[in-house]
Amino acid sequence: MTDILLTACPVVSGTAEGPALVSSQPISFWGGVDPHTGRIHDPKHELFGQSVSGQILVFPHGKGSSTGSLMMLELVRIYKAPAAIINIRTEPILATGPIVSRYFYGRSIPIITLAPEDFCQIRTGQHLVVNASDGFVCIRDIP
Repeated sequence: MTDILLTACPVVSGTAEGPALVSSQPISFWGGVDPHTGRIHDPKHELFGQSVSGQILVFPHGKGSSTGSLMMLELVRIYKAPAAIINIRTEPILATGPIVSRYFYGRSIPIITLAPEDFCQIRTGQHLVVNASDGFVCIRDIP
């Protein structure tokens, strides 16, 4: 097996690497993710109880209000944020927290979008390298 390289559209620049945490459902950071622990605490969500902290969080798109950006900012502040985010569609409100966190804390969350056919290739647990500066994600073949 070899690495798989997918072309992506950068939304928030940066690089990150880590395990994928994949959901087929949208995620709301306002009410859906505990800003103190980084765990999904929406009992109706398929990732309920799982931590987004340090993961490459892969979900189709966000949902919710502008307060979600504040929750993302808080996750960055307390080191509980995802390492990166991959979407099919990224709403501006989802990108606001990661962009602003660079100015407040000198840290950000890279965000990229993928075409639906590429998005569907990613599975939970795969090791991903996200380059939201050059526009690619690599599904790393780690034995």
